[in-house]
Amino acid sequence: MIQEEIDIMYMRRCLQLATNGLGRVRPNPLVGCVIVKDGKIISEGYHQEYGHNHAERNAILNYVFRNSNCEGDDASASKFNIQNSTLYVNLEPCSHYGKTPPCADLIIEKGIKRVVCCNDDPNPLVAGNGFRKLEEAGIEVTRHILEEEGRELNRRFFTFMEKRRPYIILKWAQTADGFMAPEGDGCYWISSRRQNLLNHRWRTEEAAILVGSQTYIKDKPQLTARLFYGNQPQPIVLDRSDRLRDIPDRWLHLDCHNLSEVMTVLFEKKIQSVIVEGGRRILDAFIKEGLYDEIRILRSPREFGTGLQAPPIPDISEERLVIVD
Repeated sequence: MIQEEIDIMYMRRCLQLATNGLGRVRPNPLVGCVIVKDGKIISEGYHQEYGHNHAERNAILNYVFRNSNCEGDDASASKFNIQNSTLYVNLEPCSHYGKTPPCADLIIEKGIKRVVCCNDDPNPLVAGNGFRKLEEAGIEVTRHILEEEGRELNRRFFTFMEKRRPYIILKWAQTADGFMAPEGDGCYWISSRRQNLLNHRWRTEEAAILVGSQTYIKDKPQLTARLFYGNQPQPIVLDRSDRLRDIPDRWLHLDCHNLSEVMTVLFEKKIQSVIVEGGRRILDAFIKEGLYDEIRILRSPREFGTGLQAPPIPDISEERLVIVD
């Protein structure tokens, strides 16, 4: 195999490892790391939880831990010494102190000779400084391997950093004949048990869920992921008329007058992604402003005949539209 093919193979493994952190590392990006020596993987790691070790540090520590348990000759002269190895990682190693020390410094300290990376980090605190530090230490750096795949994996992170707003998912349930609700105020159910389970899994993967004040008053939604194990999203109610009182403590109450203000507040609060689960009015507002990155529709075989129609699907690429029957 030529070197580029080898780099692609190991970078795919990095991306695969990185997905394990979905829903647990926000607002940090999803990152996986693979360390290779003499054509063999000698260690792996990924960023597991916000505030804990980054992927590179986990991969290096995993190697050190395994080899510290060796006995005899293997203990003093490991068959796969980490020095002069190649480290694969899907995002530029950090160069600053945050919740953890800089990964770039640790890579240099351990004598790794080559770093292969997927994406540059758009975070102003990194933004090329990690690569620069590595190269100044004499480490060979190869960039932009599977760059588009890496951006897709971390689409929430890149949207947040580059557009200074959360990654927005519009989600609603509708009947086969295109209605969100029947006539009148009676109880109704559109989604199936299977669709509800999927919806709750989606909730664990995003930072927040937003509804409008009318949905809050009418439905009193819990906005939890009670049907699926994982992190609970931040519930948000948008109350543009400031008419709600006694909002539960865990809720974020926004009395912003327009969606631009909402985006600013959510960015300042480091809310990286949000599912908009409101009624027709709030969905229409987001669609009108072009504030959406994905659309997810849970479609039921039921038919209401009349009632509140679901929004027409706006212009969106096929890969960003999910319809679950």
